[in-house]
Amino acid sequence: MGKGLEQEFAEQLSKLDDARQRQVLDFARSLAETVLRGTPGTDLARFSGAISRDDLDRITTEIEQGCEQVDTHGW
Repeated sequence: MGKGLEQEFAEQLSKLDDARQRQVLDFARSLAETVLRGTPGTDLARFSGAISRDDLDRITTEIEQGCEQVDTHGW
């Protein structure tokens, strides 16, 4: 964290009451413990262009026709 960012963070934190400061601390701890999952985009770039334009158009049409409907009895 850059010095300017640390200073701004401290200033904003000092404006909060103890309960909200505790919330910020808990949130910061949860962020620090979070394990990032997934695949970097650079690893997925090799798939670029793997689906033909015709298939993409068909997929788009199916999504527009099939996903814009609500099945009120489905749940």
